Amino acid sequence: MDRWTALDTEGELLTRRQMIAYGRRFARAGRGAWYSFAIEVVWQFLAQTTRFRVRGSHHIPKTGGVLVASNHLSFADPTTLTAFCLAAGRVPRYLAKASLWKLPVVGRVMRSGRHIPVYRGAATAAEAYRDLVSSVRSGECVAVFPEGTFSKDPDGWPMRGKTGIVRAALETGAPVIPVANWGTHHLLPSTAKLPRVLPRKTVELVAGPPVDLSDLRDRPLTREVLEEATARIMGAVTVLLEGIRGEERPAAA
Repeated sequence: MDRWTALDTEGELLTRRQMIAYGRRFARAGRGAWYSFAIEVVWQFLAQTTRFRVRGSHHIPKTGGVLVASNHLSFADPTTLTAFCLAAGRVPRYLAKASLWKLPVVGRVMRSGRHIPVYRGAATAAEAYRDLVSSVRSGECVAVFPEGTFSKDPDGWPMRGKTGIVRAALETGAPVIPVANWGTHHLLPSTAKLPRVLPRKTVELVAGPPVDLSDLRDRPLTREVLEEATARIMGAVTVLLEGIRGEERPAAA
């Protein structure tokens, strides 16, 4: 077992030196120039202002279409989840609002990274879903926040997810890898304009095995099937988050 496998398995807190070395493991092929530039800049910032604890990255397959589903607490989530996927050997693509493509620098990053624009309106939403399915079928790793927004739970527990990721998973047969992401809300709270870098924050990411949707794949995509599959995915994410936090999610009132 090499040292990185051991660190990932045991969930040790990475030192600053290990954080820099962790970044050297990132997948590079297929990132595109602007996406690659953004990754390197953001990672240098994270390496100096955070400590990572990572586990379970071996669950993300090295090749083939895959959907990575994470909880959502902060604008910093895409940066930490991207680092986690890159260290697992995959370059993640994201669904993001189409207006980002119109921004001077951000737009270049989005195009370079082959991310998927989401427009408002039924017809354009269908196009985004079509592009999502196409991306997965072409062998891409697509990272999704199924909640669609930051958790509104006062204690940060995941909310009910939306069904888009489930539709794509059931249509393509791609595995869905659950990931719990914790600590980004301390680094960049949803109400803050700037990161809070002092004291240095700890970010924890844990991936679990693929969510079992095998019994649902050949069934019609009824609301019942979609809600059941979505509940399984969010349930798997919640269990991982319980492990990070060392507590069980309180039962709903």
